[in-house]
This record gives sequence, structure tokens and C-alpha cells, in this order.
Amino acid sequence: MIVNQSETGWEIIYHRAHALLAADIGGEWHQEDLPQRLIETVAAISHHDDLESEWEGNHLTPAGTPLNFTLDKTTDLKKLIEFTKNARYRGRWVALLISMHMSFLNEAKRGQSPQMDSYLDEQLVNQEKWREELQISKDEAASAYAFFEWCDRFSLILCCQELPEGERDLEIGTGPDGKHYNVKLRGDRTLSVTPWPFKKDKFTVSIEACDLHQVQFQTNDELTQALQAAPIKTLKWTLVK
Repeated sequence: MIVNQSETGWEIIYHRAHALLAADIGGEWHQEDLPQRLIETVAAISHHDDLESEWEGNHLTPAGTPLNFTLDKTTDLKKLIEFTKNARYRGRWVALLISMHMSFLNEAKRGQSPQMDSYLDEQLVNQEKWREELQISKDEAASAYAFFEWCDRFSLILCCQELPEGERDLEIGTGPDGKHYNVKLRGDRTLSVTPWPFKKDKFTVSIEACDLHQVQFQTNDELTQALQAAPIKTLKWTLVK
């Protein structure tokens, strides 16, 4: 989960909600530059964090505060295997993008164990197999994944409150067209993206977050119960060309 400190405790955003925001952003992309198989690509984006289950396992720091995903260094290989396997049920295109994302996130862990190495090798074999079956080139797959990653990164910037004050540019990343994109928080609290990649000149995206008023927790069950009872607020961002 994504954990932001608030004046009264914690603002908690579930990873699946973050993924839905990323898909929402992707759906606004300019029609002329959309990746092929848009619906399937957006489906992959919206489901790419289904691996995260905030109601399972440990989600507390040693101090008893909610554990932000950036601090969680554990890797459940069994869950990774099951997740990439289940992605196949949405089709080979979705499975390909999910597999590429798992490679991106976990390739640095190669060498940690034979099991991890085997998993990573399997992803590369599957990706080549699916590209051949779908009759797409490696560059075409890379372009689609660049779109996926761009939307994911932009969503994380918003969810993690990374936007700098003072109307300063923050790099989002490279889009599927090879262009570098920046985002800026304007003085009126609207956002601008340069160059502008969207079909509308103005639109709003939103996400739901839990508003926790308790700072520390003794157990994960206590945190889960607090999250289920916590008030829900809607966070909104308006983007203007």
C-alpha cells in the first residue's frame, strides 16, 4: 500500500486503486498516438498490481506504523509465479505486458536464488513466445510497455505526493513515442504535462484513499480493521493543457 503522512494520521492508497488511476490516465492519451490493442493494454495497466494484497501478510513497520510499499523489501516468489500465470487468462497481450513488468521490477534480483533465476528466465522465454504468436516485434512490445510504465509512473507521482511546489518540472519519463515528458503543479493547483499527450485540453482524474486517524498499531489485524472502518476520501487532480 501507499502510505502518506497526514495532519491527523495516515492517508492510505491501495495499490489496486493506484493501478486503476494509471489506467484512467492511459485512457486519456491522444488518439493518434495510442498504442495498439488499447483496451488490452489498459486492462494490463489496471490489473498490474493485483499481486498486492493489503489484507494479507505484514503491513507494519517495526515501530507499528503502516508500511509503505517502498520500505517492503520482501519478495514472495510463489505469489509472483501465480500472478504471472493468472495474467494469461486475460489473454497473451495482457500476459506479455505483465511479464515485462515483472522482469522490470525483479531483474535486479537475479542471482539471489536459483528459483528466482528460473522465474526470470521463464519470463524472457514467454515474452519471446508471445511476441511470435501475436506477430509483433520486440520494438512494438517495448513501445506498448513504455506506455504502460509511463502511466504507472505518473500515477505513482500523484499517489505518493511527489509533485514539487514552486511550479517546478518533474520528469515523468519517456512515452511510447520516445518523447520525454514532465509534469508541473501550477499555482492554481492544476497540473500541466509537457509536451501535452492527451486528447482533451482539460480533464480530471481521481482516486479513493483511506483516512486513518490512528498512528500506531499493535498487529496487522488491528490495522486491517482500522482500514475497513476508516472514512474514505476522494483525491482529485485536474490536468490542463
